[in-house]
This record gives sequence, structure tokens and C-alpha cells, in this order.
Amino acid sequence: MATRLLHTMVYDAPIDAVAAMLSDASFREEVCTYQRATGFNVKVDGDVNSKDVRIEMTQPTDRVPSFAKKIVGTEVTIVQTEKWSSPTRGEVHITIPGKPGDLRGTATLVEVDGVTTETVDLQVTAKIPLIGGKIEELIAKLIGSALRAEERTGKAWLSR
Repeated sequence: MATRLLHTMVYDAPIDAVAAMLSDASFREEVCTYQRATGFNVKVDGDVNSKDVRIEMTQPTDRVPSFAKKIVGTEVTIVQTEKWSSPTRGEVHITIPGKPGDLRGTATLVEVDGVTTETVDLQVTAKIPLIGGKIEELIAKLIGSALRAEERTGKAWLSR
């Protein structure tokens, strides 16, 4: 069984500006900094039309409940890969190396009247007996928080 995470981010900018932002390694690094990553490595291969994005970041687990901290430790490394086959659609895969489970899904961009909405639709799976569902809900909550931080960073980025 998996937990679904459906999250939308709204940008007061045309789709080409949002797609360009998502293609910029500097933007991705700024998001990592805003998300309190203690270390990160960002790589973007390609351009706005077709790109592969890989983000590896380490984050403290001070906001993680104690039952989960026993599983992940005092910090966690997250690897996010995105394969964008067009400016408006990407496949997303997020893993925590060495831990059971992952997140898989899509990111899509749609523009209406100069406002672009990015929709991230992920399935969260945690293959841990007895507490897997609880861990999935926690991961979905934490990734939702990370996506809200990305949206705040994106709005500031686009307003410059």
C-alpha cells in the first residue's frame, strides 16, 4: 500500500519562466539552502526543453518524531531525480539511500492567464512491517513541507 502526496505550487509567472527556473541549478541550490540542508550537490543536465535533475542533500532530523528518528538517525540523505521530457512534464523519484521505501510520480506545469501551476503527484511507499503506513504519512508530510519551501523560494526567485 502507498500514500499519495498531491501538492500544487502557484507562480504568478508564465510557464516559460517557471520552466527556466526549474532548469537552473542555482535555483535548486537556493531551495536546498532554504530547506536547511546541511550539505547538497545539485546537477542539471540538459536545458528547459529536456533535462535530467539530480539533487542530493543532507538534512537534520530534529523535526522528525522519535519513533522515526530511531530508523533514520540524526540526519538523513535524500536523493531526488527528475527526468523532464518536455518543459511541462517530469518524472520524479525520491529515495533515502539505505532506507526502505521511496517516492515516485510526476511534476507538471500548466499556465492559465499568465499564472503557472506546478502539480507534484507522488506515491510514497515505505516497506517497513507494522509501521510502514505511519512512516509513509510522515514522509508525505515532510516532503509537503519541503515543497512549500520550494514554492516560497520560487516566488522570491521569479520576483527578482
